[in-house]
Amino acid sequence: MKTLCSGLGLITLLLWSEPMAAQGLPVYDNTNFLSMAKSLVESSKQTVELLKTVRFLKEQKDNIVKVNDVLRELKAMREMAKNHETLFRTVQGDLRDILNSPYIRPEEIRQVSTSFELIMTTALDDLDFINVILTSDLLKMSDAERTAILKEKEMASQEMVAEITKKTARYQDIISFRRMQDRINNREIQY
Repeated sequence: MKTLCSGLGLITLLLWSEPMAAQGLPVYDNTNFLSMAKSLVESSKQTVELLKTVRFLKEQKDNIVKVNDVLRELKAMREMAKNHETLFRTVQGDLRDILNSPYIRPEEIRQVSTSFELIMTTALDDLDFINVILTSDLLKMSDAERTAILKEKEMASQEMVAEITKKTARYQDIISFRRMQDRINNREIQY
């Protein structure tokens, strides 16, 4: 039994010590090295293609920004045209009704005409300025700067519409009040 145990111990020792004793030079696989080099070359080609794609996408983004600026300019111009049309329509219709009313005194006609004329002159000057901005290259403006000015002028035209609407309503209220006052003063009294 002792010999059997010592024999098994010796066999176990030999089996375990054998892998530890086997040392030598490592073996390199040239095909593995070549495939790694090919992989690096392919990666560099993909990187170059990605850089080209990034440049292309940046150019497309710039083009989209330019188109967006043009669309903003067009929207601002459309809004300004609508506002100026409202101004002209108000002046043509409502101002004529106000001035032809028998309840507006002759000395007030000049004041009413002047206040409406000032607003219309400002509107026409703004239109001339916008025409210069859009057609002339003398100012050398970027699309963003031009859009900002157009937005500013759009807001000004909205303010002019609000102002002329307020003035028209005020003069119509004056006419209504004077008409009511005239009816009260000239009514027939029945007792």
